[in-house]
Parts: sequence; structure tokens; C-alpha cells
Amino acid sequence: MKSTRTRSARAIVVALAAGSLVLTGCSTNEKGKGDTGKAAPGASEAAEQSKPVVYGDAAASTGPAKDVPGAKSGGFIEVYQQSDLSHMDPGQIYVSDAGQFSNLVHRKLTNYHEDAKGNLTVVGDIATDSGQTTDGGKTWKYTLKDGIKDEDGNVITSADIRHSIERLYSKVIFDGPTFVQTWLSGTDYRKALPDGPYKGQHLPNTVLETPDPKTVIFKFNQPRPDLPQALAMAGYAIVPAKQDTKEKYDKAPKALGPYKIAEYKAGKSLKLVRNTHWDPKTDSVRHQYVDGYNFTNTIDQASQTKRLIADQGEAKNAIQFTDSVDTTLVRDVVTKPDVNKRTVKGYQPYVWQMTFNMDRIKDKKVRDAITYAIPNERMIAADGGKYGGEIAGGLFAPTLPGHDPNYDPFGKKKKPNGDVAKAKELLKEAGFKEGTKLTYAYSNTPRGQKQSVIVKDALKAIGIDLQLKEIERASYYEQIGKVKNPYDLYMTGWGQDWSSPSTVVTPVYDGKLISDGGSNYSHINDPKVNALIEEALKLQPEQAAKKWEEAHKRIVEEINPAAPVYYSKQMQLFGSNIGGARYSTNSSYININDLYLKQP
Repeated sequence: MKSTRTRSARAIVVALAAGSLVLTGCSTNEKGKGDTGKAAPGASEAAEQSKPVVYGDAAASTGPAKDVPGAKSGGFIEVYQQSDLSHMDPGQIYVSDAGQFSNLVHRKLTNYHEDAKGNLTVVGDIATDSGQTTDGGKTWKYTLKDGIKDEDGNVITSADIRHSIERLYSKVIFDGPTFVQTWLSGTDYRKALPDGPYKGQHLPNTVLETPDPKTVIFKFNQPRPDLPQALAMAGYAIVPAKQDTKEKYDKAPKALGPYKIAEYKAGKSLKLVRNTHWDPKTDSVRHQYVDGYNFTNTIDQASQTKRLIADQGEAKNAIQFTDSVDTTLVRDVVTKPDVNKRTVKGYQPYVWQMTFNMDRIKDKKVRDAITYAIPNERMIAADGGKYGGEIAGGLFAPTLPGHDPNYDPFGKKKKPNGDVAKAKELLKEAGFKEGTKLTYAYSNTPRGQKQSVIVKDALKAIGIDLQLKEIERASYYEQIGKVKNPYDLYMTGWGQDWSSPSTVVTPVYDGKLISDGGSNYSHINDPKVNALIEEALKLQPEQAAKKWEEAHKRIVEEINPAAPVYYSKQMQLFGSNIGGARYSTNSSYININDLYLKQP
């Protein structure tokens, strides 16, 4: 998924327009004097966050969720956001702000249960378990739980699951994940059902079968062992057939989860209240401790941080939803024990990388030279220092199982602010003319602006005349996502959609996926990498791991379409009256499922 520190990649996923963080003198990678309380995440935290996911049985999927010790019922939590939610229609959700919202309002066939140590188990959400397969993952059967209703009391049946999948084929849905659709119907999946279910057409039973109201069967042409994790994505949450209003659904979705929308003012505010038709006995993941959530979507990151540091009035009941502690105020947070104890910290799944447009920078020696020249540590300083990131050796985040913390083929840990001599040597070997102009596109955010200056200065030192091109944050990924874009370089961030390298290597480095709006931003199209992807996708996760690592090393060392810069970290604040707050391995934000008010 794409990464944005603020809305989180579509990737953040759109988990990637740059977030609004800025460079300050006290945001460094060195432990500051007076730094107290919770430390920045390190190797031990990374190891905790990268444990393999377990597939849960019926017992693990049976509600109610285990009570949070000391939790109380009642009151409203205040949610601080600097912008509106990207989407509320499940099919459009591929950005983390909407993903957090989704877990409050929507439900899916599967979901993640996360214990206090961050261990993840895929469980049945509205299904009785994480899924049943008897042929290695080519066929998956799901049985629906009893008592699943939408906010108006309508019983959810297999017909609603079929509808929710089939509507993703229509032009009504243009944003959101495409894993399940492509697995069922191929890369050009829309051709299989161009109008979705809206004109009475359906996918054949040879692909998707609903033999009775309680049973759903997915049928693939090759093993898809990751289906339970794919279905746990917010983008595959349920849209009841009789409630679907097509394009209008994005502004007024119907809830299956513990909360429903009571009031929505676009660009300003959102109020969630209890959904009385949500039955806790059917849910092993969520709680419904508070009466609801009041979202204010107009508070910038610095103002959020200041209010939560002060901890006065309503701020005591407030949380940062997917925004982070403002970089200019990091030191004010970590040096005050009473404030620092009100933070959650951890690694995000995102790797920030300097992506090369390989249609324009064709010589690997030039790409390698730029990679050596980039001052990784200074780039991190512009994003919160040690609390914002850590030098990246490769393109697999520390949150992926099997991550090698010692992998560093460009020697960035030894020379964190670049190797100018090595870079110049490579450019000379490439016959690169000094003073040659290259174009660098960046997002018009404080972080993007600060990092653009750092990159320009670093490349000037090796004889490259970098032309800076600022792009509006909202359209950043749209612009660099055009195959014929006019830029040589651009920062991108990507994180796994679930705990598998397949969701990093495939969408970003598969040559068959080069297209406008796609995520192969470098336009890499290497036959060996493509073949390794095909091989790995047919294997069970344990056997596939070696293929993914082989592909990863070829991409980084032999092709270098994107220079690893840093692994992203997260730090968020919450008010003193918030209980149950902890960092979520799954969302990489505050765990939204266990929150309550200490004094309702």
C-alpha cells in the first residue's frame, strides 16, 4: 500500500503522498539530552512486529472479544484529523485513515485479532473461521455466522457477499484493492463483469459460488494461500445488496460494525454512534465501550500535537487517528515523561525510496551513483529523526517476516550521509556529463519540500543539476503514476498490504503491471524478476519466502529501480482520559478496537 504519514498509503496504501512533517534542529538520530520515557522503536520492536500471521479456527473467531482490563462504558472519544477521510465506501478503501474508520463501521469475511504483544491471527469476522481449503488454496469455503445484520436490521446472507465482490468489477469502484478480483478473473478482470451486479449479471459458479444463504465458495485457477489475509483488508468489507447506492454509498455507507454514521459534514466533521444491531457475541475482535466518536477533520498536525500535549478540556478525551506527532514538537513530547507516556510508537510497514524512472535513467551506474549520494540520515531528520524512521538497507520493511536487519548492499549504515567519492566514480564510469539536468518531483508538503532541498544539494555535490518540480499533494501519486510522466526521480513509499512480500514485490516491481495509475512507478520490467514472481505466487508462504528474497536481492543489487532510503516509524499522542491505548501491529496506528474513557 502507498504511504502517507498523514493519510497513509494506499500503501498508505494512499499509504504515499508525503506527509506534513518538517525538519528541525532537534530532530536527529542521536538520543537527545533529557529524552525520557518510551524510547523510539528499535530492533526488538521490529522483531515483535514481524512475527508470522496465524490462521484462526472457529474457536478463535467466536465472540465476544475478551474484555480490556479496567474498561468502562460510555462517553465520546474526540478524533483529531487534518483532512477528511479519503473514502467511506469499502470498495474504495485502500488508505489507512479510511482503514481505521472501516474497523469501527464495516465488517468483512475475515479480520485480524491482535493480542497485547502484537501477534496477529486471521479470524472469521462475519465468517465462522478464517476459511477452509482442502486443495492447497485453490478453493476456499466460508460459512457465515448467525445473527449478522446491518444497521437497519437486515440479515446478511451469501448474496450480500457475492454482491460485495461483484460490485468491485464495475466502474462505480475505481480506488481500492484488486487482489481478489484479479485472482478470480485475471488482470483485465473488469471485462468479466463490466457492469458489476447492477444489470443482473453475475460471476459464474465456476469462479464464485453461493450455494445457500450461509455459504460462499471462492474458486481460483491456482493456489491463493493468502486469501484469508486479502479478505481482511478494509477494501473487501461487506456492502449489503439492498443498501447499495452506487456512487452515493461513499458518503453514506450502512454499518455492520459496532458504530454507524449519525452525521457527516464533508470536509469538516463526522459523528459515529452505537450500532444497536451489532451483536458482540458475533465479534471476537471489536468492542463497543464508548458511545461514539466525534471526528473533527480540520485540525492540522501541529495543532493536534499542541492540544494533546496541553491535555486540557476535550483534548483529554482525544486521539490522533492516523496523523502523527508533528516533527517540530517531537522533542517537546519525548522529553516530558507525563506526555511521553501518552504516546504509541512502532514501525510502520512503509519503506521510503528514491524511485528512478527507468525509461529516462537507463544506466544502472547512474542509478547506483545517485543511491550512494543520497544522505539517508538527513532525509530521516526531515521526518522526525529516530522517531520518524531508520536507515533502510533494502525494500522489505522490518515488519515483514524474515526481514534481515543486516542487509545493506549500499553500505548506508557505515556512511549514512552518502558516499560522494563512490558516486562520482560511478558517474565517471558511465560517461555522465557534469552539469546534466535531471528532474525531481516532490509533494508540496513541509516534509516533501525540506527533503527536496536535501536531495538537490546532495546531487549537486556529484555534478547533477537537479530541477525541482513541486506537485500538489492530493494528485502526487496520480502524476507520478502516469507511465509517460516527465520526471526522472521521485520519492515514493510502499508497505505490505498484509504480512507477505508478495504484496510488495508484485504490485511495485512486476513488469506486467506497468500502467497509468499502477504502482510500478519505476517501470521496471525484468524477465527474471517477473518469472520469480510467477513462481512464488504458486507456492505456500514458507516455500515462497526464498523466491521472494531472491527477487528482492535481484531488484536491489542487480537492477536498482528504487534506492532504499528509510523505514518509516510512527508516534501518536492521546489524551489522559483515554484507556486501552496501544500501538497496533496491524494498522501501524493506535489500536482502535480497545479504546475506552477512564472517566466517561
